[in-house]
Amino acid sequence: MNRILSLTIAVLSLSPLAIHNAKAAPSEETVVAIAAGNPDFSTLVAAVKAAGLVETLNGTGPFTIFAPTNEAFAKLPAGTVEGLLKPENKAKLAAVLTYHVVAGKVLAADVKPGVVKTVQGGDVVVKADYGKVTVNGANVVKTDIVGKNGVIHVIDSVLLPQ
Repeated sequence: MNRILSLTIAVLSLSPLAIHNAKAAPSEETVVAIAAGNPDFSTLVAAVKAAGLVETLNGTGPFTIFAPTNEAFAKLPAGTVEGLLKPENKAKLAAVLTYHVVAGKVLAADVKPGVVKTVQGGDVVVKADYGKVTVNGANVVKTDIVGKNGVIHVIDSVLLPQ
């Protein structure tokens, strides 16, 4: 995570029926604190802690995080999460988690289809079809959970780098 990569994203109109936009005022909490306060992200928060990324993601950012829910982690093959959480797999876990992060604060209204560079260094493909937005095939199910150092968009699958 020594290099934060630039991200170019423009405007896309999103169907309010396809994606639930959080309209709450921005939080004064960091994206990590927001996730830690939501029981649907307990697996993600445990992984962020195990990977040693709490301090980094509590930093100034800004960050855009495609955050998988506990249900998303449960879709992985049996034993995958437990294996990634082992201390000897810390680097691999960090790579998986930073693949869910892009530099900058990208709100739903600023998203456009295309290839986006992640903090991990790999690319994700953002698609928008008929008001439905996906990131590498993962559905974006909630957008714009805004914290003081970035934004969270909730996805229904875990993104795995190539």
